This record gives sequence, C-alpha cells and structure tokens, in this order.
Amino acid sequence: MNHHPRTPSFLEGKTVVLASRSPRRQELLRLITEDFTVRVSHFDERPLMAKAGSLSPEELVKALSAGKAQAVLAECPDALVIGGDTVVVSPDGEIFGIPRDREDAARMLRALSGRSHRVVTGMTICGDGSAFSFAVSTDVEFYPLSEAEIAAYLDTGEPFDKAGGYGIQGYGGLLVRGIRGSYDNVVGLPAAELSRNLRKFCQK
Repeated sequence: MNHHPRTPSFLEGKTVVLASRSPRRQELLRLITEDFTVRVSHFDERPLMAKAGSLSPEELVKALSAGKAQAVLAECPDALVIGGDTVVVSPDGEIFGIPRDREDAARMLRALSGRSHRVVTGMTICGDGSAFSFAVSTDVEFYPLSEAEIAAYLDTGEPFDKAGGYGIQGYGGLLVRGIRGSYDNVVGLPAAELSRNLRKFCQK
C-alpha cells in the first residue's frame, strides 16, 4: 500500500520548508503536514537578542522568527517558509534563551522554581510575496525545586539546548506543576494556532 504524506488541502501544490533544525518543531509540524523539508537558517540572532530589553517578548520572537524565515526564503524563493523562535520570560521579566553553560542553566531553574513564568513562541509564515508573524504565550508554573533536584536535572543533559533551561516534553515535565495555554507552544511550535494561520495565509 502506498503511503501518501498527509497534506491539508490548503497546502496542496505548495513546497513547505521549515526553517528550524529543532526535532521537536519538526515533530509538531508533522501534525499539520508530513510533506515538508527542513532547511536550517543562518540568520544571526545576536543583534536582536542584544535589543531584547527594549522589545516586548512577543515583538522579539516575532522578529527572530521572521529573520529566520526570510533568510531561508532568500535561498528557496518559491517555497512557503515557516520560521519559529521560543523564549522563556522569567517571573522577574528577564528573557531566557538557551543557557550558556551548566551554571547559567542552574541560575534559570532557580529563578523559575516555585513560581509561574511565560513561554512565548513567535512564528512567521512567508512566501508568495507576503509574510505574516504571530506570537503565542503559555503560562507555566514550576514546583519548588531543591538544589539536589536542579543538579539531578542538569545531569540529564536535557537543559542545554532549550530556552529557559528545560524541556517540558522530557524530564523537565517532572518540574512542572501546571500550565495554562498551549502545551505545544511550550515545546516550541504552537501547532493548533499555526494550522489556523497557515490556512488563512494560503486562502487569502
């Protein structure tokens, strides 16, 4: 039996490219369509991250996702490109990206311990001469964490490639008391919102 990749009708005939190397984003995009390719963006995030204090988290992730998507669109001008970027906003309003090292990850986890924070993902869809960016925010509450729990979690190696120093879909889920909003958004790609915005973008 031939397996035809599942593609919603509004994406038929389109070349969909995901501008992300994240296996988690790829897995979530497969909920919408299995027919896409991955192209890693070489967009330099540093100038935008340096301005992080002067932008709202939503503006920041929308700008970062747009930068990534547009960089890939320049290489694949006939494609429909999807870019994404996620940050964690600490309870004190600090923007947490990917930790620099073990000490930085521990600092982030201490800041999140026993409190609520926000995870904000920006997504950009671009192609056919237009672009649309949106941001989704989810509230996440952590259990209080002891130093031993933080050290044990760091020893898993999981925090070091994840914004805010944790992955909710892995061992990091054991730190989470509850969430309000989209779970997929915390993983890195708000699939339900992306699906609806893709439909609107393609049918306009």
